[in-house]
Amino acid sequence: MTNEHQALHLVGVIADRLAHPDTTPTLPTSKPWWPQLLGHGVPGIALLHIELAAAGLRPWQRAHDWLACATRTQVTTGADSHLYYGAPAIAHALACAAHAQPGAYGRALDSLDQVIASDTRRRVDAAHRRIERGELPNLAEFDVIRGLSGVGSYLLHRDPNGKAVRAVLEYLVRLTEPVKSGGELLPGWWTAAGPSGRDDTQFPDGHGNAGMAHGIAGPLAALALAALGGVTVDGHLEAIGRICAWLDQWRTDTDTGSIWPYVVKLPELRDGCLTASGSRRPGWCYGTAGLARAQQLAALATGDDDRRNMAEDALIRALADPVQLAATTDASLCHGYAGLAHIAVRTAAAATPAAATRLYALVPRLLDAVQPADADPQITGAALLANAPGFLEGAAGIALAALGPATNIVPSSHWDGCLLIA
Repeated sequence: MTNEHQALHLVGVIADRLAHPDTTPTLPTSKPWWPQLLGHGVPGIALLHIELAAAGLRPWQRAHDWLACATRTQVTTGADSHLYYGAPAIAHALACAAHAQPGAYGRALDSLDQVIASDTRRRVDAAHRRIERGELPNLAEFDVIRGLSGVGSYLLHRDPNGKAVRAVLEYLVRLTEPVKSGGELLPGWWTAAGPSGRDDTQFPDGHGNAGMAHGIAGPLAALALAALGGVTVDGHLEAIGRICAWLDQWRTDTDTGSIWPYVVKLPELRDGCLTASGSRRPGWCYGTAGLARAQQLAALATGDDDRRNMAEDALIRALADPVQLAATTDASLCHGYAGLAHIAVRTAAAATPAAATRLYALVPRLLDAVQPADADPQITGAALLANAPGFLEGAAGIALAALGPATNIVPSSHWDGCLLIA
């Protein structure tokens, strides 16, 4: 990719319509979660303005205004906070600004980091006590959105040699060890609830979650990113191996590439066979895109060339498969075309030369689905903002995810660290 894609015009439209938190109409400003929720609120929109300012495409004042909005109310800490809400969410946005402007927000970040590290240690201690009682975890204990994988990734970026990071990594290693529950030998991340995190009659015996947002791919990515950064604990690489072996067990190799189930149910675990293995949308949150990137990172961390080739090929085939793309029904970062384009570029940057060439060649088609050449970016942007303004499923996230692929600019602020893909 050498030329700017028309999606760049869409990025500008969205950014300009979200220029200031107090002058943008139709924002859900009355919602109590608005100032602190990364996925749908202020911190996620701030990330868009931070990245644009870091790239020299828009003024820093916009980023500062959105960050100020995020800190107008008392910041939530403790058990109700996680990477996508409260102190860690706001700290991630501030840290992205500081990454691009060294020294900025230093006092606020130091204060937040102390609180986050303390909260993290308490969460890790509670998780170890749960394991010692022989109980199964909740998804929110370990996942990217609400759990220790997500908070651990923030701490890894801010204080890679800190005690809190090591505590999280030691916990994640322990999470991968098999457990015995009700006479069954289960993966350590098996949860008694459904994928929503609540009891579900469709999952009477719980499930094993494979996804990036809520499943074991998140801990895999966290462990791999730590190892790539030179931060490891006892049993670290073995834990990566256990997760990868489980994913291998449930991988289905098809004519259009390798695919993985979103979840595994107990009868399937007992039989060692999936009841259904058809293709689904290949998103970041669930599906091939997130799982392929997590496994590529794991392969790079462990020197596993076979896994690296498999993961890169799986993503290439998923993004070239009309059936899997047809299951992708929106442009969102979380599970839509913009997110796929961003993951393709991130994966290509670390891929073998042949795989990188094929991935880059697929990106324009993905961006065409975000902003067609024959459509007006003003109309597209207005429609996206009317649907949702935020990060994971809204306009700000679409603009962020499309920016790098549309310009061939590597992210300058590390905004996508909250996705555990970089």
